[in-house]
Amino acid sequence: MKKILPTIGLLIALGVALAAPARAFPQASTDEKLFQDAKLLIIDKKWEAALDKLRELTESHPQSLYYGQAIFYEGECLSSIKGRESEALQAYKEYIRRPDANPSLVEEAEGSIIDMAYTLYEKGDKAAVRDIEERLTRADKAVRFYAAYKLSMVSDRAVALEAVPVLKQTIETEKEPDLADRARIALLRISPESLKSVDESRTARDENRVLRIRVWRKGQKEPQVSINIPWALADLALSAMSEEDKAAMRAKGYDINRILSDLARSKQKLFRLEADDGTTIEIWIE
Repeated sequence: MKKILPTIGLLIALGVALAAPARAFPQASTDEKLFQDAKLLIIDKKWEAALDKLRELTESHPQSLYYGQAIFYEGECLSSIKGRESEALQAYKEYIRRPDANPSLVEEAEGSIIDMAYTLYEKGDKAAVRDIEERLTRADKAVRFYAAYKLSMVSDRAVALEAVPVLKQTIETEKEPDLADRARIALLRISPESLKSVDESRTARDENRVLRIRVWRKGQKEPQVSINIPWALADLALSAMSEEDKAAMRAKGYDINRILSDLARSKQKLFRLEADDGTTIEIWIE
């Protein structure tokens, strides 16, 4: 998930943790100093040294306000040290169980659990795959998707097939083209027949959708252009639009193909443009 989902929450946490406490206290307490030193070492990718600082904090200051975050960053350090994936996995699991866990870091931790479990599975620990399977039912759709995506790489096809429902759902509902494409690749890897059925279903739905275009000229009550055409013939509808109307859209910075792509992924979205000459253009899909 770290390669698929944004890690901005982690970056923000790093920055805030370093900056905010310094403003709150004129002189850093011992646990705060350990935490700040560990963060600086993490930024420099000095994993072992950072881990020592974090463990000194958790062992010596169990009541520290930094204790929970220290557990998370222990996982970050351990996951970056070869051969310590199992320890990292446990650190991340401990963090997500904490009541004070930060939602952004929880998502990061969930993704790291999937990564660590997959690495352990590849090394021969077949039971580790259970940690990936458990995340197929998480409330967070990003976690569900990443678990399914990673599970599709598992060599045991019977296990990999557990990812099919989540991957199919992602293809059918995801508005982000990149994620939908990743889901397609993963589904093709483990169940080409499932991918075919999903695409056929989407095609059938598209055939029942109608593209509607209306163009009003300034001062007119009735549209000068009124087009209702099956979505499958969208290209034909676009060819019926005048070059003048297309030019008006381009002048406003709108790309017609991008507009249709956005509309195709939305059930209710309406595109509306009011050109400088008073022309109004509306495009939607029903």
